[in-house]
Amino acid sequence: MSNKNVRIYSTPGCVYCKMAKDFFKKAGVEYTEFNVAENLEAREEAKNKSHQTGVPVIDINGEIFVGFNRTDIKQALGIK
Repeated sequence: MSNKNVRIYSTPGCVYCKMAKDFFKKAGVEYTEFNVAENLEAREEAKNKSHQTGVPVIDINGEIFVGFNRTDIKQALGIK
């Protein structure tokens, strides 16, 4: 569906991360996931992109979202 580059920085126990990943799957959006609980490099990358330490950090073609805001993410992906 979407040819956007989607990256999600998450942790295993994060409810909003799970909601975001479930949303992507249902919408047919391919994404790359980075577990910041285990991957220090990914954690630093997420922090540098978002200037925060919370998850999820979602990067859609360089547009950064912290948390899961379905409306904003749908708009960024061009999904109605």
